[in-house]
This record gives sequence, C-alpha cells and structure tokens, in this order.
Amino acid sequence: MSNITKAFQNGKAFIPFITCGDPDLETTAAAVRAMAQNGADVIELGIPFSDPTAEGPVIQAANIRALSGGADTDKIFDLVRDLRTDVTVPLVFMTYANVVFSYGAERFISICREIGIDGLILPDVPFEEKEEFAEICRRYEVDFISLIAPTSANRIGMIAKEAEGFIYLVSSLGVTGVRSEITTDLGAIVKVIRENTDVPCAIGFGISSPEQAKQMAEIADGVIVGSAIVRLLEQYGREAPAYIGEYVRNMKQAIGTIHSNI
Repeated sequence: MSNITKAFQNGKAFIPFITCGDPDLETTAAAVRAMAQNGADVIELGIPFSDPTAEGPVIQAANIRALSGGADTDKIFDLVRDLRTDVTVPLVFMTYANVVFSYGAERFISICREIGIDGLILPDVPFEEKEEFAEICRRYEVDFISLIAPTSANRIGMIAKEAEGFIYLVSSLGVTGVRSEITTDLGAIVKVIRENTDVPCAIGFGISSPEQAKQMAEIADGVIVGSAIVRLLEQYGREAPAYIGEYVRNMKQAIGTIHSNI
C-alpha cells in the first residue's frame, strides 16, 4: 500500500492544492507547513505551466504570478527537498504533460522518487495515453493518479481498475474554480468506482466551504480544494500561510478529525 493510500486510513482525507512559487517559493514552503500542521492528509503541489488547460481564472493567474517570479521545475524540486526535512505528509505534483515531457519523463519521475514525491497528476493525459508516464511511475514507485470526470461514463470502471494512490473525481464539467452548487450525481459515479477498486476516491473542483466539504466527504473518501486556497494567496500574499492554516483546520474539522502531519 502506497503512502497516499495509507493517508486515507485515518478517516476522510483533506487534500489542499497550492501553486508553487505564488507569490514566491518561501511563501509556498510556509503555506505547505501550515497545511501539514493543521491536518492536511495529502498536499498537491502545482508546478506552474503557461497553458494550464484544466484551470479556471484563479489558478491560471497563480500560474502566471509564479512563472513571472521565476519558479521553475528545478527550483520546485529544491523546495520539496527542503520540505522533506520536516514534512511527512504525502506530496503529489500536479502539472501538465508538456512540463514532464520537456524535462524528460524518466529524469523527472526519478527525481520525484529521490526527493520524496509520492504521486503525479497530469490532467491533460487521457486514460488511453497514460502508459507513457504510468510505466515509468511504477518503476520509481510514484503513484500515477487517475482522474474520473462526469463525462467518463462507460470508462469509469476501466479507469478505476487501474487506479493507484487515489482517484481524483472531478465534481463538475469545466475547469477548476469555486462553485456555489455541485449538481452532478457523484454518488452514482462513486458506486461504480467502488465496484471496481478499493483505491480511495477524493472529489475536487468547485469545493470551497466547510458545508460543501462535509457534503462531499459523505459521498467519497476525501475532498480536494484548490481555488479557495489560491484566492487566499492572491488576497494576502506573503501573509497568507497563517490564513491557509486556519482554512485547512476548518475544512478538516468539517469532514472529520484533525491530526498534525508534521
């Protein structure tokens, strides 16, 4: 069982996302530590990309700020090396195929293993084309995280059967961003997932409030939040880590027990 899957054994998992380098890497490090101290079970680290096709305007703007500030893949690898001196919570990179491909997929994934990255999410890689990356991930024991969307339909079972770490269930059609209401029949999708795998399932896209988090945690094994956290960085800049820690604590309280992961 991977470190990511184990993170779901303590009850419902809370998985916050942050764009590395927004507004700078020092703030990212402080925010990640605040997340871990306040109960985050897995943390997604976004490697910024110039054309983040799955992202809404909030995270797109964070990507632009991070790239403008000089964040790049090697600096983010160094960030993770620093975090791993005291942060034990599983860490997952979320980025795009071009970032990994241009760096060299084997080189990228081997460094992930070396520095303590537990998983990789590439939202622009369809299931049918994942093997190019998944095979290397298996070799270096990095979970290649699968996404299932409301449009996955008759492919849900097929994707679930091959899933590793956790399944990222996309709550709604479209891109990331805060939503006032989630109307997808997620229960039906989770039922099919659970008929095909024991790998835990976490719901992301559109979740921002403790009430929404509680509602989603009743359906799935965990909850993923990105845009609401990135908004705190946009609002508070270098002062954001304290606000992010409080936000993570409130969200974790809404879905279950809190324990420090640092």
